Amino acid sequence: MQPTVISETPITMSELREGVARIRKRDPEPGFRVTRTEEYISSFEVLAPKQAAELADKLAKLNVPRLKDIHISKIIDILPVDANDLKLLLQGYTITVSNDNVKKIVDAVREVTGK
Repeated sequence: MQPTVISETPITMSELREGVARIRKRDPEPGFRVTRTEEYISSFEVLAPKQAAELADKLAKLNVPRLKDIHISKIIDILPVDANDLKLLLQGYTITVSNDNVKKIVDAVREVTGK
């Protein structure tokens, strides 16, 4: 019998890092997937969980039309510092964001990250 997916919720890399840390605490010798995931996460700049939550709240409060949780998670993971970076990030999704909203999103990222 195959497992059934009950729900899917996008998470940020900082949330993933916390999950891996909890696994490491329980099991000092985790499996291959945990080790590979740790290696992958370490190659990115990952916000602290508090900063990631703050940025997620700010992005959600912008009320950008059609901006979903998956887009917000990806923005938090990649941290686009200018409009071109954000547009490149969102090209992979079927979403269009106005230039005003792009500027608001980038400004929110800069405010939280200090870049």
